[in-house]
Amino acid sequence: MFEHLNIEIPEAIAKTIKGKRYYFTEEGGIYPSITTVLNASQKKQKWLKEWRKSVGYDVANYISRTSASRGSSFHKICEDYINNSSVAHHKESFLPWCMFTQLQPVLDNKLLNIHLQEKSMWSDKYRVAGRVDCIAEWNNVLSVIDFKTSKNPKKEEYIEDYFIQGSAYCEMYQERTGTT
Repeated sequence: MFEHLNIEIPEAIAKTIKGKRYYFTEEGGIYPSITTVLNASQKKQKWLKEWRKSVGYDVANYISRTSASRGSSFHKICEDYINNSSVAHHKESFLPWCMFTQLQPVLDNKLLNIHLQEKSMWSDKYRVAGRVDCIAEWNNVLSVIDFKTSKNPKKEEYIEDYFIQGSAYCEMYQERTGTT
């Protein structure tokens, strides 16, 4: 059983405007999501355009749809599990379930004291927002945990956005709670 701490952060309301996600805070801030900011980079846009052209647009759309579906299913399984809810009904989502069964013993062994889960946060300093998968103690170290579901291992040089996203969540958490 995972213990959830009572960390209070006001909810920001997410809205998609012209294909981009924005968060509206109680104080009147309107911030783009960190993924919207990262996806807007010229380097990423160029890579996506070249990839779509190389595999074909229909194949690219299929891969994008199935990847998004797999990620959503996997996140829901993890969310339910960390919330101490039954996950047995998720078995019909074969690949996400298989990915989860590989992760489950690691979560059981390393994850403690859930500070936040599936929670919106924002930074007034950096003027960016997002929805963190989980902030918890990982091996007794307060950590941002973001679930990724690539079917293939990725080289570190290809995942710079993951590090930026995680760093942004660290900054947002510190601003909202005062905890580093």
